Amino acid sequence: MLPRNPRSSWKRVLGPLAAALLAAVVTAGPAAAQTQSAPSSGWNDYTCRPSAAHPRPVVLVHGTFGNSVDNWLALAPYLVNRGYCVFSLDYGQLPGVPLFNGLGPIDKSAEQLDRFVDEVLAATGAPKADLVGHSQGGMMPRWYLKFLGGAAKVNALVGIAPDNHGTTLDGLTALLPYFPGAADLLKRATPGLTDQVAGSPFLTKLNADGDTVPGVHYTVISSQYDEVVTPYRSQFLSGPDVHNVLIQDKCLLDLSEHVAIGLTDRIAYHEVVNALDPAHATPTTCASVIG
Repeated sequence: MLPRNPRSSWKRVLGPLAAALLAAVVTAGPAAAQTQSAPSSGWNDYTCRPSAAHPRPVVLVHGTFGNSVDNWLALAPYLVNRGYCVFSLDYGQLPGVPLFNGLGPIDKSAEQLDRFVDEVLAATGAPKADLVGHSQGGMMPRWYLKFLGGAAKVNALVGIAPDNHGTTLDGLTALLPYFPGAADLLKRATPGLTDQVAGSPFLTKLNADGDTVPGVHYTVISSQYDEVVTPYRSQFLSGPDVHNVLIQDKCLLDLSEHVAIGLTDRIAYHEVVNALDPAHATPTTCASVIG
């Protein structure tokens, strides 16, 4: 359900703006932290070999209506510049709909992720990968981990604003203004949307017998200003190896909402890196994005 707080409109405006300002600070700040070499061609470089410092490739999983490029124009280079081998895929295509992904049945999307992870592991020679997903992309991999044998191939799943326990259709339609023409898709069959509605058969099966599976480290990064996956605490997971993060606990000034937290938010990105390399994690604060 969309927020009814009278301040919600300015939060939706200031959220992306605040994230952009934080990104500008990083761009203008020193690059001393970016000391490791990265593939010259950026991400989806199948010649990349994981280093001893970062021994697992990172697979980025876009959200509903997203794709393997636009969703990661900020995060992918952020990770590549820190020495990670980074890959991203397109999934959930509908026949005759070339511009929008993440709309097909989510269990079938998980099968596409399964095949993609196998390709990445074969190319890089790594035994396991780490997954980072935004919105549906943070929830869909849990099906892969739970039902398709993915737990044996994945070390960590990091979900940025994932709809782990679903949302309302009103929440999903809040995405439409960001994607011109997407409203027309609601007139067609979009199983990837209905699977995400709270209480759907898909989510009921996904969350039966617990949120997590053994052997995988889970991190959820959320914003209290999320207007798509509501209430925002429904994004959080329960389990023995779960770290739930509210970005406003790290930086009260961060007003990012559902889209901005995945596309531009450097507070969230700092937490992603902490989750990927917990042995070298550093405190996340409003100032930590400069590093």
